[in-house]
Amino acid sequence: MSEHTLTSPEVSFAAKPSSGTKRIWNVFWLLSFITVIELVLGFGLAKHWYGSAGMILFIKGVICILSLAKAYYIVSVFMHLGDEIRNFIMTIVVPLLLFIWFIAAFLWDGNSWKVLRNTDAGSRTEQKATPAAKPEGAKD
Repeated sequence: MSEHTLTSPEVSFAAKPSSGTKRIWNVFWLLSFITVIELVLGFGLAKHWYGSAGMILFIKGVICILSLAKAYYIVSVFMHLGDEIRNFIMTIVVPLLLFIWFIAAFLWDGNSWKVLRNTDAGSRTEQKATPAAKPEGAKD
């Protein structure tokens, strides 16, 4: 056998050391920017800068969307899920979404049960008839 068949060439990846670092710094600044926006919006909610209830609800929705964007970048970059194949990503994300849906469904159902329990909810109980007051001077 020749020497070429017994040995295999060395495998090395010549990645630039700054390429990964640059990506991390870009994500760091993006997450910092999103966090500052969230803090300003939250401070505005605490100081009652927004007048109408619709505007307050809108601001709360924006804060939730920004938080989801931050979670996406953290999982994608720092937990390296963005570099995986699609099937593996779906193996992680689909059960997570189902878990979040279960929590929301249980909270919705629990609130519904609480509201129904604290109201009449269409059920009627038998009312005992109170005897009519006897006129004065009437005998038993």
